[in-house]
Amino acid sequence: QMQLVESGGGLVQAGDSLRLSCAASGRTFSNANMGWFRQAPGKERDIVAAISWSGDNTYYADSVKGRFTISRDKVKNLAYLQMNSLKPEDTAVYYCAAGYVGDYSKTYEYHDWGQGTQVTVSS
Repeated sequence: QMQLVESGGGLVQAGDSLRLSCAASGRTFSNANMGWFRQAPGKERDIVAAISWSGDNTYYADSVKGRFTISRDKVKNLAYLQMNSLKPEDTAVYYCAAGYVGDYSKTYEYHDWGQGTQVTVSS
């Protein structure tokens, strides 16, 4: 099992940027696909972005393409989500997760989850 701790959330204005970090420990980080997900009140948890274990492949939801960038640092055991041009509709709790098999773009393939960090974007 991998332990994941998100940080970097906060309250920002529309158009601002934030960088979320996800610190991993426990199971080998370099073997895990990593994903960022978000859940707004009353809505399902949706995938935002994902990166394969190798770092060679990435996936983005259509709603964030061109604005968000996922990356990982295998030396520091960190995953990042750089969020630019934030919009009020990006407001949600953001979670990072680790998956070990299957399609890294699918939510159901993720096994270990962090506790989440709140991102609020005001208009």
